[in-house]
Amino acid sequence: MSDVQKKFYVLRAISGKENKAKEYLEAEVKNTDLGEYVSQVLIPTEKTFITRNGKKVLKERAYLPGYVLVEAALVGEVAHRLINTPNIIGFLGGSDNPVPLRPSEVNRILGTVDDMMEQPEDVNYQFTVGESVKITFGPFNGFSGIIEEVNTEKRKLKVMVKVFGRKTPLELAYTQVEKE
Repeated sequence: MSDVQKKFYVLRAISGKENKAKEYLEAEVKNTDLGEYVSQVLIPTEKTFITRNGKKVLKERAYLPGYVLVEAALVGEVAHRLINTPNIIGFLGGSDNPVPLRPSEVNRILGTVDDMMEQPEDVNYQFTVGESVKITFGPFNGFSGIIEEVNTEKRKLKVMVKVFGRKTPLELAYTQVEKE
């Protein structure tokens, strides 16, 4: 089957059922002759932080909800078999003559997903109690203060800032301050 070129197509899936559709398609590829025509089944995902019970939790969610990318050669009944997969509605753009994604679109989608996966999780910030910092972002931009407390887990600082002659404690993110 090396003479047939495989291209990426977008299948519309029932929203929330993308993973079930992907599992079923992968099982079909593995267990039947569909594997000769389909090489990849992808659901573009991104990592996001959600707050659950006061804690930030890293969660992976669909980058393009309701869509499944398939790299396939649509020869014979392959398109028909893909459409008749449980939880799949059809091809994006219509089932009569599916249009493959352009290579630039594939690179953008997969590149965006790769960029999100490879974001630096933790940039090393070295803050110590008693250190003087300058606020660079927020309503107190330009103010200087002294670090009272460092919370590395939440990546927050408690900074004492003099406002109208009184010391005021502020809770700031690491990214809102810079060392003086």
